[in-house]
Amino acid sequence: MPQDNETIYVDEIHGSDETGTGTRDAPYKTAVHSLQAKGDNIKILVQKTSEEGYKDISVSNRGKRVKVSGWVHRLRTQGKDMKFIVLRDGSGYLQCILTGKLCHTYDALTLSLESTVTIYGVISELPAGKTAPDNHELLADYWEVIHNAPGGDDAFTNKLNAEADPSVLYEQRHLVIRGETASTVLKVRSAVMKAFRDHFDSKGFTEINAPCMVQTQVEGGSTLFEMNYYGEKAYLTQTSQLYLETCLPSLGDVYCISESYRAEKSHTRRHLSEYTHLEAEMVFITFDDLLNALEDLICDTISRVLAHEPTRKLVYQLHPDFVPPKRPFLRMDYKDAVQYLKDHDIKKEDGSFYEFGEDIPEAPERVMTDRINQPIFLCRFPAEIKAFYMKRCANDKRVTESVDVLMPGVGEIVGGSMRISDISELLEGYKREGIDPTPYYWYTDQRKYGTTEHGGFGLGVERFLAWLLHRDTVKECCLYPRFMGRCLP
Repeated sequence: MPQDNETIYVDEIHGSDETGTGTRDAPYKTAVHSLQAKGDNIKILVQKTSEEGYKDISVSNRGKRVKVSGWVHRLRTQGKDMKFIVLRDGSGYLQCILTGKLCHTYDALTLSLESTVTIYGVISELPAGKTAPDNHELLADYWEVIHNAPGGDDAFTNKLNAEADPSVLYEQRHLVIRGETASTVLKVRSAVMKAFRDHFDSKGFTEINAPCMVQTQVEGGSTLFEMNYYGEKAYLTQTSQLYLETCLPSLGDVYCISESYRAEKSHTRRHLSEYTHLEAEMVFITFDDLLNALEDLICDTISRVLAHEPTRKLVYQLHPDFVPPKRPFLRMDYKDAVQYLKDHDIKKEDGSFYEFGEDIPEAPERVMTDRINQPIFLCRFPAEIKAFYMKRCANDKRVTESVDVLMPGVGEIVGGSMRISDISELLEGYKREGIDPTPYYWYTDQRKYGTTEHGGFGLGVERFLAWLLHRDTVKECCLYPRFMGRCLP
């Protein structure tokens, strides 16, 4: 974790952003990388030439004329001779001030939000008592419009406003992502994806890329997207799990991050037809090992995300009350969850109680999770309500070595299990679900040529982000959400 006011060295000639550590002996090459690596609560000393030596970056930049380009994010006029422009370029925001004659040009009078401009001027520290992004502002001495966005009926503010219907926001998603909230979600998403990969890399996993066009089903035929594949029936993948399992004998523990597709005819807050699926498979493990690995993934990823100070600020900007989960997570068997629902008078719509063997829907599951208000490993579901590949428990053949990870405010974000290792049990699983084993020959062969205990899981990245950032729906947590009735833009 970076220290407050830590001194970081940047050598623009001899430094390296790849191998540097920010020390005098191993300086970074750019100030931007030092901020990305260490956060903005640091002191940066920059050396532009050996003759000049190291100087405080704020001192070296303040009072010097610079050129900045970006989009007009906010615009405010004060009197006749002053205009405030908050400029956005993707890396951050900078307040720029136009004064005097600079405010009287045709471009200044017709300037609109989302126009692109280039501004020249001097950056200075903000005067006491005033506020602006990063506590700096640029006093312009010259500026030019690269492109002026339209005004009038076609103005940006007429396309989007606080009262806009959700359907309008999805239709104009390409403009919504320019906003501070949406862009912040996407920045945190990028950091979370990096943290996932860094976690698996630290554990020795190999990342693989599985096909998305398949001829087998995994999670049930009712949610398959069917297509014509050169005259044959094929589908968009529901999961890469089966392919990951085939890699275990050659690569050991593996994972992938790719899109999965479910034809969910649902408009709930947690369902998408296309979502980013983080999946992993591990070999020579027990069910307890699987649970421990899941707990470690979630906690370590959060630790990595929050250790990066710029991302930490973004997380708490959107979710000020976020508390990192504490280990160990609560472990609850399915049968105990059924009893919990009875004990707390949580019933089905018809007024009856849930019984052993029935699937617990999203609504009562969410009520239970929110009341307990901590992460839950919900374990050992009945075989009849789970997928064909899940291994049964040795001491109770009615249930499987399976787990759903439930998070307050979101519900299920992970599903996992030990996989069947015995070929006869797998064939029985095919039979139970009415699946023709013929096209699964390559999956069945894993139990023929050196079978062993193994297990894995799938995590919905958008659900993980909805929990982390306290978003109302997973549709806010991806670039362009796909769900029933929405495949644009």
